[in-house]
Amino acid sequence: MSFGGIVHNLESLTWSEFGNWLVGTPLVVISTIVGAIVLKWLVNRGIERVVRTGSARAAERDSKAPRRAVRVIAHATGLASERQRQRMATMGAILRSVSTIVIFTVALLTVMQEIGMPLAPLLTSAGVTGVAIAFGAQSLVKDFLSGIFMIVEDQYGVGDVIDTGEAIGEVEDITLRVTRLRDGNGVVWYIRNGEIVRIGNRSQGWSTALVDIPLPYDEDLDRVLPIIRDVVHQMDQSDAWSSRVLEEPVVAGVESIAGGVVTVRIIAKCAPNESIPVSREIRERVKLAFDRAGVRAPHVLPPYVGASSTVGS
Repeated sequence: MSFGGIVHNLESLTWSEFGNWLVGTPLVVISTIVGAIVLKWLVNRGIERVVRTGSARAAERDSKAPRRAVRVIAHATGLASERQRQRMATMGAILRSVSTIVIFTVALLTVMQEIGMPLAPLLTSAGVTGVAIAFGAQSLVKDFLSGIFMIVEDQYGVGDVIDTGEAIGEVEDITLRVTRLRDGNGVVWYIRNGEIVRIGNRSQGWSTALVDIPLPYDEDLDRVLPIIRDVVHQMDQSDAWSSRVLEEPVVAGVESIAGGVVTVRIIAKCAPNESIPVSREIRERVKLAFDRAGVRAPHVLPPYVGASSTVGS
């Protein structure tokens, strides 16, 4: 029945029939609208409670974490509770938007059915239009779905250094459609979330610094290794490096012997993105300790120039 037909039928009703109709259809419509608003309010309250609970639990885990673990989290991603709060807030916003659309769509369809509007042609047209839009914007839908999963799974966040396969850099902004990051050369990359096949996050957990110290073949290791262990122990106890070195570096021992050079390897567990500064500091400290102890550097053979001399003569 068309809307004009409904109006014509209302005009032909008596006051008694109009009263019965008023108690029926309009009351159902008003109840549906009010029910949708109340349901939306209840759902939003539930989502907000879940967000607050998740943030509170993250803060409680941080307060009970070991001292070194707290330093890792603080240096890598700021406060983990803050990172968790941001992620929970983003998920809450997504859930609120989805629930609002679903609730009011169902309410609208219910109201239309109550007032006698034909739903079949409308739903058919909407279905055809939706299929056409989905087919034409399938890449956009893919980007949005990928963005939602990235946020829900906490694959990376703003400030993380990631490897997307196309570019390596620090994340500056994340939306449901694109991720913006800046590489080491200062170039800003805009990468569609749906095109990211793999992610390497260099800012989660911890990193490892491998430091190789070359020594002469005839150097006494029983004298040198204690010097290196004392150096890494002092560095571990240093306040300046306590937030970067998570555990006392391990002197693993001889890594290789080649060309009159014995290589001793040091393994240091570091905060994310701190492996390079830690490696440089260990080399500098070991070099100064070797100078004080009189440990010689390995003999470097000069380049072979016999062939070039022969050619030039």
